[in-house]
Formats: sequence, C-alpha cells, structure tokens
Amino acid sequence: MSVIPFDQFAIGQTAQTAKTITETDIILYSAVSTDINPAHLDADCAATGPFGSRIAHGMLSAGLISAVLGNKLPGPGTIYLGQNLHFRHPVHIGDTVTAKVEITVIDPAHRRITLRTECYVRNLLVIDGEALVMIPA
Repeated sequence: MSVIPFDQFAIGQTAQTAKTITETDIILYSAVSTDINPAHLDADCAATGPFGSRIAHGMLSAGLISAVLGNKLPGPGTIYLGQNLHFRHPVHIGDTVTAKVEITVIDPAHRRITLRTECYVRNLLVIDGEALVMIPA
C-alpha cells in the first residue's frame, strides 16, 4: 500500500471497496464485538422481528468504511477522528456491501480531511454519514 502525499488529495476524490457478508462474518463479528443480539444470530427469533430474517450487524457493514479509509483513501496511516452514521436499510447474509467515500473538505492547516461515507447493497443506500480523519505528517 502506498501513502498518498497530503498535497495530492482533492475534493471530489473517491474510493470504494466491496464485500459479500457471510454467515462466518456475522459469527466472527458477534464474538469480537460481544454483540449477540438474536436479530443477528437466531433465525427463529429474527423471523418474528421487523425484517423477517436475520440481519448483519450494522457496524459490521460500517466497518467497510474504515477499510476504505485505512487502505485506499486517504490510505495507510490515516487516523479516524470521528464518524456519524445513519442506518437506512438492513443488510442480510449474502448481500454484497459496497462502501464508498468521497472527500468533501480538506483542512491543510490541521492535516484533516472530511469525507462523505456511504454503503450500498446493489443500488440501495443502506448506510450514510460523514467521517473526519487526520493524515499524519
């Protein structure tokens, strides 16, 4: 992974990554996060819930935003300072989530970048928000 020099960032610059959410992802995320909500793990219980079946943890899908920020844009060395998220629709096992980021503000004096963050399943927006990151010198 290459580090992008700060002066190479531009408003409107974008990057994305995608991942298909699997049963294994949900089990592993439950173990790491200790979030064992039956909406994610118990098919019978989830069948009676608002979505009619098990759903992925919202933060599992949102974690793909972190992957874009740390791996692609701004890239290696990026320090997450803040993130707001709005969960619009559930993600189910087998859905492919595409996380996209776009630079909206560049603050050279503080080496900070603000990015619009979105996750999609097909063309459906499932998560949106905004991230603030710092780029180390």
